[in-house]
Amino acid sequence: MTFAPTDSFSFVLSATDKAARTGFILTPRGTIRTPAFMPVGTVATVKGLYFDQVRAAGADIVLANTYHLMLRPGAERVAKLGGLHSFMGWGGPILTDSGGFQVMSLSSLRKMSENGVTFRSHVDGTHYELTPERAVEIQGLLGSDIQMQLDECVRLPCTDDEAARAMRLSLRWAERSKRAFEAQPKGRALFGIVQGGAVPALRVESATALADMDFPGYSIGGLAVGEPQDVMLAMIETVEPHLPITKPRYLMGVGTPDDLLEAVARGIDMFDCVMPTRSGRHALAFTRFGRINLKNARHAEDPRPLDEESDCPALRDYSRAYLHHLVRCEEMLGGMLLSWANIHYYQQLMAGAREAIAAGRYADYVAEVKGGWARGDIPVWEG
Repeated sequence: MTFAPTDSFSFVLSATDKAARTGFILTPRGTIRTPAFMPVGTVATVKGLYFDQVRAAGADIVLANTYHLMLRPGAERVAKLGGLHSFMGWGGPILTDSGGFQVMSLSSLRKMSENGVTFRSHVDGTHYELTPERAVEIQGLLGSDIQMQLDECVRLPCTDDEAARAMRLSLRWAERSKRAFEAQPKGRALFGIVQGGAVPALRVESATALADMDFPGYSIGGLAVGEPQDVMLAMIETVEPHLPITKPRYLMGVGTPDDLLEAVARGIDMFDCVMPTRSGRHALAFTRFGRINLKNARHAEDPRPLDEESDCPALRDYSRAYLHHLVRCEEMLGGMLLSWANIHYYQQLMAGAREAIAAGRYADYVAEVKGGWARGDIPVWEG
């Protein structure tokens, strides 16, 4: 399906299979096919890859990180250099997170208040203040196509009182973020973020309030932060009925291939995670045969590629023995090739999901994919 160029942001739902959905997010910078996995370009680079490799793997959109880019090189500097798309050489859509998750990890360096959060830079100790308005301003200077409200993300497990406090603060920040976003050019979108820890009633309260604010899209945050997968999936099931059918849904920071398949089955449209590239740098390949650990001695004399039928050169054109050699010698090419292979696998996983949903056979697709994983070094994806 093709769409005429647009100057606005919209979502087209093209097919459903039970709760699973496939469709298109339309932006002035291009169309995003959903379900979509967004490679993470934290500091304006997907680690170890050229952007033409990212695009060739099938990615329509990448993610960049507000917190890291505000520290260096600085949002104002990026704006002077023509914006993030020009700066990093990526012409397609970019999503930026608000920095809330990264600030959460700075527990010893930050102080929360109703107004926002003050913190010390982990780079040089400089003091910063990040408010909902400033988070939106930074993302506007970067020029990202999809932006996130500032929220407070708490680690799980936490008390119900702590989850409630952070969720309600995030709702107040959502209102302030939305007002601040009104000054940005047409065609960009701001997503609200559902919080509430692992408490169903709090998640429903958050989702309902955000839906009433009428955001262009909705994120589910505060998951994959220490809770088991079954808790994460239960929270998705709790939230999904309370989010508008006509708006995209983004599960932040998730996850393993199994997480993606299960979340798509529960109505999620967008994902991001550092796992493909981080695992590649640590010698772990994701393939249709499961996870393959190239550090293992069993691969030292194996002439087979990771997947001889793949159209990705990293999976098809290099032997397991060579990849094992690169890893053992700590050559950077090893991490680069495995990161490329993993990004490609994640994109193919989502492409298969889109095709299966359109054909009304998503459950069969999931069973087929999971059945293939048993041939890897580590057949179970969780953990």
